[in-house]
Amino acid sequence: MENINDRRRDNLLRIAEVKARTTLSSATIYRRISAGTFPRPHRISAGLTAWYESEIDSWVADPMGYRAGVQNEVGV
Repeated sequence: MENINDRRRDNLLRIAEVKARTTLSSATIYRRISAGTFPRPHRISAGLTAWYESEIDSWVADPMGYRAGVQNEVGV
């Protein structure tokens, strides 16, 4: 279980920043989310989702090794 204080210090990234950091298109990101090979976004409010920077950093460090539910998965 993650410490809530750790998340308070974690930045939130919108899709444009995630695309820039990963060099993936929106379609590829969502396809990989469905396949369980990319971190899921978190619902911030109605119509607003974002990713935790630490989860994207983990994926960037090892994209082939990422599996949903194994690393930093917290749910939407």
